[in-house]
Amino acid sequence: MTMYSRRNFLGMAGFAGLALNSPLALASNSKPKGSKILTLRNLHTNEKVSCTYWIEGEYQFEALQEVNACLRDHRTGDVAQIDPLLLDQVHSLTRNMEYSGEIHIISGYRSPKTNAMLNKTSSGVAKKSLHMQGRAIDLRLPKKQLSQVRKAALAQHNGGVGYYPKSNFLHLDTGRTRQWG
Repeated sequence: MTMYSRRNFLGMAGFAGLALNSPLALASNSKPKGSKILTLRNLHTNEKVSCTYWIEGEYQFEALQEVNACLRDHRTGDVAQIDPLLLDQVHSLTRNMEYSGEIHIISGYRSPKTNAMLNKTSSGVAKKSLHMQGRAIDLRLPKKQLSQVRKAALAQHNGGVGYYPKSNFLHLDTGRTRQWG
């Protein structure tokens, strides 16, 4: 067993006090403040959810369940967990664009069955799409130019950004940072 002199003990306590009061430690000890709200409309089901999914640094379980249901696979009815980081990405995008209206959802979660069917009929659907993991969303922001939404999404340097101007939607995902379209 190691014995510490009073001087060693006080020296270590002083160092620990400095470490605990450093800006980095203070920042990590403080909880994020505020809330995050999204208003989503699934264009295939016309369902709308407006919820506060994050409050004071904590995701809200009931709100996330509402989002999961709204963003379900409309072809099969399958519901999956949507990655909360994807919601944060969408929230950040709307905040950066100073947009507070409905977010139109073209596609949220896709079951493997739906994804396989779409992959056979469209060249723009990946076989291992992040939609199947609840980590991707196809959306548009009404009254905002799609090119401007794309520009704002790319400026976030966060995940994948796919640009589909002919179909008038933007793809966002929580995969590695990349872009296409």
